[in-house]
Amino acid sequence: MTETVETGVAPIIGGGDQPQLYIGGTWVDPHSTQTLEVFSPATGERVGTVPHADEVDVDTAVRAARAAFESGVWSSKSPAERADVIAKVADLIDERTAEITALVSAEMGAPPSAVQTLQQLSGTGILRGYAEAARNYPWVEYRTGMFGSTRITREPIGVVGAIIAWNVPLFLSCNKLGGALAAGCSVVLKPAPETPLTGNYIAQLFVEAGVPEGVISVVPGATETGQALVSHPEVDKVTFTGSTAAGKAIGAACAESLKRCSLELGGKSAAIILDDVDIAANAFMIAFLGLFNTGQACVAQTRVLVPRSRHDEIVGALVEAAKLMKVGLPSDPEAQLGPLISERQRARVEGYIELGKKAGATAVLESERPAGLNDGYFLTPTIFTGVTNDMTIAQEEIFGPVLSVIAYDDVDEAVAIANDSDYGLAGTVWTGDVERGIAISERIRTGTFGINFYAIDPGSPFGGFKNSGIGRECGPEGLEAFLEHKSTMLPAGYEPKQ
Repeated sequence: MTETVETGVAPIIGGGDQPQLYIGGTWVDPHSTQTLEVFSPATGERVGTVPHADEVDVDTAVRAARAAFESGVWSSKSPAERADVIAKVADLIDERTAEITALVSAEMGAPPSAVQTLQQLSGTGILRGYAEAARNYPWVEYRTGMFGSTRITREPIGVVGAIIAWNVPLFLSCNKLGGALAAGCSVVLKPAPETPLTGNYIAQLFVEAGVPEGVISVVPGATETGQALVSHPEVDKVTFTGSTAAGKAIGAACAESLKRCSLELGGKSAAIILDDVDIAANAFMIAFLGLFNTGQACVAQTRVLVPRSRHDEIVGALVEAAKLMKVGLPSDPEAQLGPLISERQRARVEGYIELGKKAGATAVLESERPAGLNDGYFLTPTIFTGVTNDMTIAQEEIFGPVLSVIAYDDVDEAVAIANDSDYGLAGTVWTGDVERGIAISERIRTGTFGINFYAIDPGSPFGGFKNSGIGRECGPEGLEAFLEHKSTMLPAGYEPKQ
């Protein structure tokens, strides 16, 4: 555990200056002389420093992971034993809610309530989901085919390089580590340079819960660190969450050596509001699903498709709902939205807002940099009307608190608009008729979908179509993403021992 530091947000356990890297479950001196400094995007205050892992550090971590995997110290444990350890990590996170919330809030600026709801609840849920999947998965199966009986086994893929984004670091750390470790793999985790402290903290909890020495390493760093991890010949699989552009580069690099990869990428999801919706009952949730985490979410429902016959009524309700979402410091108990992650990201979002205006969209709710929050990268929500789906703000992932309202005349047009996107990660439909909603869900080209709400369910596959990625996380499908299948053909007359 690293030292406690005082910030303007809260005492941070796990923050401070950490001069070493967490390699193979122990703290070691880095080869690199570079460091990453972490500053709160809410207050500008310094949160801590970690080493910026270089190619030599990555090699050390990967070789530790390879040695641990080949030794069988973790991979040979039974699925039930691995499940017990992973479930214990979820319990440890719940026991240390205050510490973890303070750390994540300091790194990324999100209000504590948002961290606990969007990251801790989902993170512990996904850990318990992977534990359950490991206990119930058909690790060994017998089939009878043309040549008799075949024994089919599922075996861990090996060493996993896990690269995560900064927007929900607690959830993503749990997601990548939980799935790979449940399968029996060893893992080298590369957290985003903006949020390395959370990755270090969660990795330590896995070791505390019982993951053996050598199995987990953390290599904080920027692009070059990720490139070293992806290209390392001893890495068997890369699992990545981040931008589509970076995902394409990682996919191309993996293809060169036929390295397995899973890519969870961007989104531009549509919320289809039908003409029978009870807008008074649903307006806040619709707005929330587009704006939560200050819009910094790949599943954010940022295209809001509304029937032209009820356009003004629905827009008015959405504007009022968005106004209720207070922007503020992590220390403000009423705050629901925090800052954007950096000044660069805020400027990028403001640039998209200007593009929307120039294209002819109308900002019925216009963002501003709120008074009294000048030390952070805050921006209040924007809601555009008069948006057509060919506009840049309707096609590109903004990753900020910006909603684009698009009017439609009939359901067929709404479906066509929803599908007219390079992405296909999430989506929703809002209706008083669930069967009508199900029928529409079958027409939308997206990996996940919700009727009158949206969530990532730990027991169900999560991932996208098109430019939203390759592969699935969560549930047995997420576990299977870290497994190889082996078929062993058995001699005639052999009776398997069940």
